[in-house]
Amino acid sequence: LASALLANGVQLMGRSFKYHRPRGPFTSGSEEPNAIVELREGARKEPNTRATTIELYDDLIAKSQNRWPSLGFDMMAVNDLFSNFLTAGFYYKTFMWPAAFWEKLYEPIIRRAAGLGSASLEADPDCYDKGFLHCDLLIIGAGAAGLAAALVTGRAGLDVILADEDFLIGGRLNQESFSIDDQAGSAFAASTYEELASLPNVKIMKRTTVVGAFDHGIYGLVERVADHLKVPADGQPRQRLWRVYSQSALLCAGATERPIAFENNDRPGIMLAGAMRAYANRWATAVGDRIAIFA
Repeated sequence: LASALLANGVQLMGRSFKYHRPRGPFTSGSEEPNAIVELREGARKEPNTRATTIELYDDLIAKSQNRWPSLGFDMMAVNDLFSNFLTAGFYYKTFMWPAAFWEKLYEPIIRRAAGLGSASLEADPDCYDKGFLHCDLLIIGAGAAGLAAALVTGRAGLDVILADEDFLIGGRLNQESFSIDDQAGSAFAASTYEELASLPNVKIMKRTTVVGAFDHGIYGLVERVADHLKVPADGQPRQRLWRVYSQSALLCAGATERPIAFENNDRPGIMLAGAMRAYANRWATAVGDRIAIFA
């Protein structure tokens, strides 16, 4: 979704929760802190989703949030002008008198101004499932390191689970221009995926995030079975929670660039260099016509 919006010249995608400062994509993945939107409507409404991780599908509905009356003209942006007076915890010292006003007036106003999106009050019509898996090795992340590890251990005959949050295996191999074994990184990822898919002892889990590591080699995984569809198919859960029992685990989650601190570095149009390359190489999207690099 973020790449589609950028390709159509949309840089502004959200507002900060307190000062309502303008926000745009800063990254290209699940680490995104700024481009937060509301997805779907009614009982299936899902607030606070990252535009950088949403797969496009027919009839997708995405809305901006935490703004009034519109994203481009947000009246609450006036808070930014008084930021020196709205420091952290100011309300505990400012709204002390009269005491009776706290619960009836002050707190309701503060709570309405806080947060980003709002959850639906309707019952969720979708179903959710759970399951259990056992393996010799759980590999978390299917980038270059994860694919190499899965290839070596899979060929050796170990029972391997390769889990990755993306729907496209390869990680940064799909976002950079470097080569591996005289072939493009994306081509290497595709050929490696084909070999791994042919091994009966290797289970590849796309759209799956490892959410917890527990005692005795137990790991929690969330598989987004139908989040990329408008409505799940009959009998299909939207998500599935897996409990994986593994003898060993290998963390291949990659890395995120360290941002540089400077004034107004949170404004739309400012993003990590790796994100700029990802939008160009994977989604064929130029993030702008004039680009300045701060190094």
